Amino acid sequence: MMNTSPPLVSHDVIVIPTSLENGRVPKSMKFPKGDIMAFDVRTGKKVWTFHTIPRPGEFGADTWQNNSNTYTGNTGAWAPFSVDEELGYLYLPVEGATGDQYGGHRPGNNLFSSSLVCLDIKTGKRIWHQQLVHHDIWDYDLPSAPILADMNVGGRAVKAVIQLTKTSFAYTFDRTNGQPVWPIQERPVPQTDVAGEWTSPTQPFPTKPPAFDKQGLGTDDLIDFTPALKQMALQTVEGYKLGPMFTPPSLVDASRGMKGTLTFPGSGGANWEGGAFDPETGFLYVGSASRTDTAFYGVAPPKPGQTDMRMIGVGGTVPNVQGIPIIKPPYGRITAIDMTRGEIAWQIPNGDTPSQIKNHALLKGVNLPRTGSESRAGILVTKTLLFAGEGYGGQPAFRAYDKKTGQIIWETQIPAGAQTGVPMTYMHRGKQYIVFAAAGVPSTQTAGPIIAYAIPDPPSATPRPPTVD
Repeated sequence: MMNTSPPLVSHDVIVIPTSLENGRVPKSMKFPKGDIMAFDVRTGKKVWTFHTIPRPGEFGADTWQNNSNTYTGNTGAWAPFSVDEELGYLYLPVEGATGDQYGGHRPGNNLFSSSLVCLDIKTGKRIWHQQLVHHDIWDYDLPSAPILADMNVGGRAVKAVIQLTKTSFAYTFDRTNGQPVWPIQERPVPQTDVAGEWTSPTQPFPTKPPAFDKQGLGTDDLIDFTPALKQMALQTVEGYKLGPMFTPPSLVDASRGMKGTLTFPGSGGANWEGGAFDPETGFLYVGSASRTDTAFYGVAPPKPGQTDMRMIGVGGTVPNVQGIPIIKPPYGRITAIDMTRGEIAWQIPNGDTPSQIKNHALLKGVNLPRTGSESRAGILVTKTLLFAGEGYGGQPAFRAYDKKTGQIIWETQIPAGAQTGVPMTYMHRGKQYIVFAAAGVPSTQTAGPIIAYAIPDPPSATPRPPTVD
């Protein structure tokens, strides 16, 4: 057990996030449980414990068939928490249960895995919950801090909480009672054909806002810059099962030509960088990616003694065409969502076309669109501008955008690696600065620096007389 996010302190208690080893190949289905605990800030005494996997007799225990709640583990909360100080409500983005890609040992919808849970921060009592992925076998756990946003929707004031997800949805609820701001529909999804697995017949799809990144994979999504490239992409995916989002992992068996499942978003969509909400305009800004390195889902029997699970996830990546991603761009996006209407206001690629794509021999003479980088932007919104780098894995550029249109206002090359983390702003002696962390450069053994830029002073109303030093 470890922490990947800082504790949260409010109302005289400190709440500790939990993160446990998981992955495609758990050592056992009987993993430690990710209970959330709170302690008195003065005495250190434990105040309460919330069971993210309900114990027998507790609410939600019936969503674990065959008493699987008694031995299944994980379901911690590794992303940062959020708190409404006025309400005294704590919001937990909960991860999935043991087994990223196989859950046959835990049939049922598995509350409170992959759920947004609201607790009374003083007592740990559950106020409300919303499960965003039933019986998660895609590693679609909730990756970022819930965003508390006071919005106006249809002329009605709403104290909202927005949960960005790897599935590229921005689930939006009234944070006082958990009711969806826009309807959520339970829609039928593909079912498993893996022996021993269990899948939910439906998954929750919000009707608004629309998805902010790619979902699912079909032949129409494959690159078609040229007819030859399209044919190469079709040949590349032969033997894989393609399908819409929530297509289950499938068996990998080379003797039968079965290569597993390819479907997006993988661990694309949003992640721990989260997004930024502008309280003046009601716009939500999200950085996301279509990650072709993690949209592979395959399972196979384990080796003797490897684990007590019937199936394990098989490592793999989405194939490419001689280094070119098989999907149509953009590979990364920055999206502005008008949360007063639940509609996308604008969407742009995250950055320029990477040189390895722009200069690829197979693309010589092809008029390429701006593809963006296969990375997520860490975003900062201010009163007048939107600031973003390309994020880890992107190009070393930092930009200011017109937050109403997405037009680039200013950009600069970072004298190190790509911007990582999330930018922040501060004032010092009357001047505003933007600061962020940048990645190091392994080839030159350069450490990752902290970089700050000063915002220029506004033009003076009357010219100042020259000064003599």
